[in-house]
Amino acid sequence: MKTSATSEPTIKKRGRPRKTPAVAQTNETVHERFVHSLPSDTKIFALGGMNEVGKNMYCFEHENEIIVVDSGVLFPEDELLGVDYVVPDYSYLVQNREKFKALIITHAHEDHIGGIPFLMQYVDVPIIYGSPFSIEMIKRKLDDRKITSNVTYVPIDGNSSLKTKYFTVGFFSMIHSIPGSYGAIITTPNGRIITTGDFKFDLTPIGQNADYQKLAFSGASQVDLLMSDSTNSFVEGFSVSEKKVANNVMELMKKTPGRLIVSTFASNVIRLSQILDAAIKHGRKVAVFGRSMENVVDIGRKMGTIHLKDDDFLSGEDLPWVPNDKICIVCTGSQGESLAALNRIANGTHKYIKIIPGDTVVFSSNPIPGNTQNVNALINALTRVGATVIYNSPQLSLHTTGHASEAEQKLLLQLVKPHYFMPMHGEYKMLKKHMASAVEVGIPEDHCFICNNGDVLILRDHHVFMNGEKVHTDDIYIDGNDISGLNTSVIKDRQLLADNGLVAVVVGIDSRTNTIISRPNIVSRGFVFIKESQTLLKEAEHVVLSALKAKMSQRITFNDIKNTIRTSLEPFLFKKTNRNPIVIPVILNHVDAIAEMQKKQEARRKAHEAQAAEQ
Repeated sequence: MKTSATSEPTIKKRGRPRKTPAVAQTNETVHERFVHSLPSDTKIFALGGMNEVGKNMYCFEHENEIIVVDSGVLFPEDELLGVDYVVPDYSYLVQNREKFKALIITHAHEDHIGGIPFLMQYVDVPIIYGSPFSIEMIKRKLDDRKITSNVTYVPIDGNSSLKTKYFTVGFFSMIHSIPGSYGAIITTPNGRIITTGDFKFDLTPIGQNADYQKLAFSGASQVDLLMSDSTNSFVEGFSVSEKKVANNVMELMKKTPGRLIVSTFASNVIRLSQILDAAIKHGRKVAVFGRSMENVVDIGRKMGTIHLKDDDFLSGEDLPWVPNDKICIVCTGSQGESLAALNRIANGTHKYIKIIPGDTVVFSSNPIPGNTQNVNALINALTRVGATVIYNSPQLSLHTTGHASEAEQKLLLQLVKPHYFMPMHGEYKMLKKHMASAVEVGIPEDHCFICNNGDVLILRDHHVFMNGEKVHTDDIYIDGNDISGLNTSVIKDRQLLADNGLVAVVVGIDSRTNTIISRPNIVSRGFVFIKESQTLLKEAEHVVLSALKAKMSQRITFNDIKNTIRTSLEPFLFKKTNRNPIVIPVILNHVDAIAEMQKKQEARRKAHEAQAAEQ
């Protein structure tokens, strides 16, 4: 049943997709024929996920409706000091909140659901569609942050569909490293779009298989635009099958004589399930450490993805009383995170586990780019305290990716046969390589679009084009529990502090007489070593004092004093050290002057109250 523009979408089992008309042949290019967008156009744009790996958020707008696919976070690089997450700027959705009809979740990884708690602070999300596993992960995430919402959750599978006034969305199963991964077929008044989410093709998968038949049928029925995962564009051939990894993990469980400590991504639920099943099959009890790992195991058992019973698990207190060859410890920390369980085990600071002779540590993961140094340091630390460390290698496959390699991307393009193509979810070089693969399989180069966040694609009557239109996008930096997001200037200040340190200038004045009553005192933190820089600091104090005396020959404000300190000290310090520390003026006013100011303020307040009473 179709709903009105203002009613909530309904969900039903989808039938056969309608066959859209063939694209009209023309000698003109679409770019020449279409320049200005029309109210009847369908708009496609990303608030996150383009030219970056993470922060995925893709929007589809037609007249007074917007549906959004995914709402993820990006984990910060080292230069974003003190930042825990990066999320998209939601201002466009805030401005168009009445259009927001549904949030569709392709799967439950952080770069696809991690932004939901922050999105909900800005926009009322009316309804979330996702697999039962994804919905459970979202609920746990919101509970952890103590966020309550009236959002409606609707579970989906590969046979579900949802319908609004302008959109019909069907779903198809995809293979990824987490259960309940789906792509979406979005039918609009102007044509049909397929967005894959994260995927790979594994001919011997563990868990659900990809819906090759539905993809091929959609391709035969005309797909106007394909949006596809680009993360592994530079990886040639087909990726290693998850079943091969499972067999290798099983062999390790069988052959390892002592305790087995296995670390992997907590989000890789398929792998985690394999490890736990292999442990139980070979007579080992399982101990799980790390909050994220414990949460995933709990949800996996609840949803039937992980099949272990209560008595298959060990607590930390149980470990000393169980033979070593009957123990499998599964923990977080495969990326060398300093606070994760495996790092604390290596450093001897874990509450329950210390490395003992005969322990074998297995990394069922690859280092994420940028983490290689941390992972190597962790491997060295574990080896130094006596562990045997085994990690993924060409000789022993203990990890495989969840993202499509180049050959798998080409297979998808051949199945779907889109008229237009937009690579997504990747850095620029990944998007560019994915586009090259699309051209190789026959998609015209001028039918491929490499977009930035905020770039708008126009879908009109089965044609796709760009006309330079953009929506506002930016990065919002989340620090701790501050959901409002840090200003870019705050990040710049942190970087400046890290690079150059700070200098505080303390000066005492008497505002009644406009005089300086104590010489400026300069305190340095992270700029220069004070004991070795006394001469420099004394010169700096003299520079500030001279500038203040000249300025205070006339009546000035506290802001004037602060500006004088900065404008006199900053050039001097740069000239002497070629560095720009943050300069913080601290003005101490005379006690009597402060008392006099307070009396004047009180008198003004009473006068205002008296005037108000008379009126």
